[in-house]
Amino acid sequence: MTAGFVSHLDACMGDDDPGSDDYSAFEFAPVALCLDEPMEAKGFMIRFAPKAALYANGHEPALLIGALAELGTLDVIIAVGDMPDWQLTDPWVPCLTWSMVLQTAESETAVCEIFDFAEGLCDLEIQPMETVQAEPAPEPVAHDLPKPSEMLPQPVTAVAPVAEKTSPSKMDDGEGRGPKATLRVDLERVDRLINAVGELIINQAMISQRVTELAQPGETEVMVHVEDYRLLARDIQEAVMAIRAQPVKPLFQRMSRIVREAAEATGKQARLVTSGESAEVDKTVIERLADPLTHMIRNAVDHGLETPENRRLAGKDDCGTIRLSAAHRSGRVIITIKDDGAGLNRRKILGIAKAKGLIAQEAEPSDTEIDALLFLPGFSTAQTVSNLSGRGVGLDVVRAAVADLGGRVTIASTQGQGTEFTVSLPLTLAVMDGMVVSVAGQTMVVPLTSILETIRPGPGDLHALGTGDTLLLIRGRFIPTVDVARALGFRRSDPEATPLLLLVEGENASQCALIVDGVHDQRQVVIKGLDSNYGTVPGVSAATVLGDGQIALILDPDAIAAHRVIPPQIEGAFHVSR
Repeated sequence: MTAGFVSHLDACMGDDDPGSDDYSAFEFAPVALCLDEPMEAKGFMIRFAPKAALYANGHEPALLIGALAELGTLDVIIAVGDMPDWQLTDPWVPCLTWSMVLQTAESETAVCEIFDFAEGLCDLEIQPMETVQAEPAPEPVAHDLPKPSEMLPQPVTAVAPVAEKTSPSKMDDGEGRGPKATLRVDLERVDRLINAVGELIINQAMISQRVTELAQPGETEVMVHVEDYRLLARDIQEAVMAIRAQPVKPLFQRMSRIVREAAEATGKQARLVTSGESAEVDKTVIERLADPLTHMIRNAVDHGLETPENRRLAGKDDCGTIRLSAAHRSGRVIITIKDDGAGLNRRKILGIAKAKGLIAQEAEPSDTEIDALLFLPGFSTAQTVSNLSGRGVGLDVVRAAVADLGGRVTIASTQGQGTEFTVSLPLTLAVMDGMVVSVAGQTMVVPLTSILETIRPGPGDLHALGTGDTLLLIRGRFIPTVDVARALGFRRSDPEATPLLLLVEGENASQCALIVDGVHDQRQVVIKGLDSNYGTVPGVSAATVLGDGQIALILDPDAIAAHRVIPPQIEGAFHVSR
């Protein structure tokens, strides 16, 4: 079969010898190649005006001009006449423009490639000489430009930019390059905007409640629009709150000096390690957090860290470490101050508390209860008075300041490894998420961040104790209950009705169950302070306006739990004098 195919192929090609191709019809003539002659030079007019973003991205115009000079002959003219008065010059605004004439054998593409990385960061015009209209050109100012390899960068002093002093002239109009655009606005205007958004939230709640009351079955379209309005109002509120939000980095940077001063005063060695500096918190929270944070940092150096000799005996580095971190968690900001010192000497703390009569001599409190003694007014473990301790200003001031911000402080310590203070704060002091409840016929709000769960107790879950106290049995452990109506001086409307319980977590991770008459819903409320008009109300942190125009008090679960009457059978011999 293969032989037949080859024979047919030979027949198609004929009998001509393939090696005898006839090229006699073609004439060949030698062509002279002038390889030694240079290619014809081209001319380009280049106008180069850098923007602020070009310098911010690390580009240097002299290097770009030097690269152009390597392509051929370059004449440079600097428009120095456009320079403004030096007294009015903004150093962030480039004001130099280079006009250049380049004679080169390279193509226009090669010229444009030099400015590839500067695209969008400068005003650039490149035109071939034949396309430029003939006009009297100014006398060029020739410059001897060194090659880029010969241009070594001169030492400069780096200055960290300050976000609050960012000038609008520093803004970058390039897409995704250079510093972000910022706008400085008077804080009073921002406060007015926040107040207006708060009223918008209240108005949305009112409209939602009225529509819910008047809507007929099947009118789903109206309810959809109301829900869209609620989501839109919440987005606006979050966006406005973000305007006042600031990173905690400036506050953390101030603590470095506090650590150095405290270490010098105590003769110890300490270093500060920070993390989470980009976490943003309301500006008011940051301002009011500076003093309590300073006190805790000094306390960590003075009481937490050991002396270099004791650290060497414990197998530790002579220089102690204090870690300051911030993070967002469940709608709050968590700030931790942790040292690698010896930890809390609970036996010493307990002895001082018994000596001062703060607890009974036969008391055997838990570790959590011993740690809570540090927050009692005037409690101190310092033996002598110094600039840092022993002056009667203890952690009770820290707890009071944090409580005023709607937060709480907890302690965790391991003997020989260190102590960690955790401060939990709301992201903003203007709006919060809360659970609307009814207490003795009154509508109140409980902060959602304090509630662990809601419980409808069964017949065997509540156990009477004493004359009027009860305990909640949940998952094999007893939790003390607090009647909110009784704590606030009210009487429950129906004492025989089965109550609802809100399991809340207070300071030092202690838990209790708040007894309320009913739970309505969960909503976002605008916080209205009471201090300016009514002073401090025990058990109440603030107030708000509900959708029906009714004023509801915002409860303080920690304060209510702290002032509860604890029977001796529960508390045992442990008693804290108040």
